[in-house]
Amino acid sequence: GVLAHLELLEAQAREAAVKQEEREQQEEKLARLKARVQELRLQRDELRAKVDLQQKGQPGKEGAASNPAQPTARAVIEWKIRSIKAMLQVFYLTGISGKLTKQGVCFCISTAYEGTYLDSYYLDLLTKPEVQIYRHSVPVFIPLQQIAKKYLQTDIRRFLSVLSDHLNAYVGRRHQADQLQEHFSDQIEGTLQRNSLCNLLVFNYNVSSTSKTFPFNVRLLYGDLCCSLPTEVTVSCTPDAPASLAETAAAHSDLFRRVGLHKAFRSFSGAAGSVA
Repeated sequence: GVLAHLELLEAQAREAAVKQEEREQQEEKLARLKARVQELRLQRDELRAKVDLQQKGQPGKEGAASNPAQPTARAVIEWKIRSIKAMLQVFYLTGISGKLTKQGVCFCISTAYEGTYLDSYYLDLLTKPEVQIYRHSVPVFIPLQQIAKKYLQTDIRRFLSVLSDHLNAYVGRRHQADQLQEHFSDQIEGTLQRNSLCNLLVFNYNVSSTSKTFPFNVRLLYGDLCCSLPTEVTVSCTPDAPASLAETAAAHSDLFRRVGLHKAFRSFSGAAGSVA
């Protein structure tokens, strides 16, 4: 019957959405692996540079064992400059670019979701007498100070990587919510409720755009702030909804966990439209 056909179409749509998500995850994984290769090459070059500096600073092999000479201040500065330039090249592959300034380094973190460029955030760092944040355009609700306290003085690469993860996850969640309101407003009751960080979304919806009732209520919690998919999903039906919708709510809950919010609604709408 019509119900069985609808369930089949929904299953097919979910399967297609999951496959698409898996392909995108594989592409992202490949990009991360390439960046990791570049980072390892940089570490190798740094080690080689240190060895070269020590060898150049030694007066000869005879006194090397008992009194190894230290590299000159100029040699150390030149090595640091080469290291910073190499580091900037590595970050460029992961959406992070930067340039040297008179006071230190200015980084630009570009964010995107599923290949769509969204926003860029800037971070100006001072390097003397110690590394510190001079100014930035990172939103106040991103835990910048916590990340800086943990990594900035000891591992600047890790600091930028974690900050980039937070920013990309935030804009990904925001983009999904914006896409939902822009393309599926006729299926949502009122305004989608969300906080500044977009890690809590609450709204009522209906899979049929022709109906004026909104039997489904959803609450999405993104417990992992470095992730654009929810960690907790609750989809419930209104008290007066038919009992048969409980199974549909469970299927929707599963889909919300695995694919982007707007993708899930596109799947719902496509299945409903085919039956109509």
